[in-house]
Amino acid sequence: MSMRPTRAAARRPLPGSPFNKPEVAPPPLENFLLQDRVSHDKYGLGLVIGIEEGVAVLVDFGSETHRITVPYAKLFKL
Repeated sequence: MSMRPTRAAARRPLPGSPFNKPEVAPPPLENFLLQDRVSHDKYGLGLVIGIEEGVAVLVDFGSETHRITVPYAKLFKL
């Protein structure tokens, strides 16, 4: 009689475990329009001068222009 190795049983999630939390959907993307006033944590106040839908926005901050990509970190509509 040969002994077969036992397989580990599939682990069941415990009902009260903090690791059972469902994945949280990312917040919806901010929709910017041309001529929107915006504020950026690093560059300051600016004006949206170009839009690449779902990819990036082009913002004029007065002395310089920057292309801010999705998810528009640190960029807020005023």
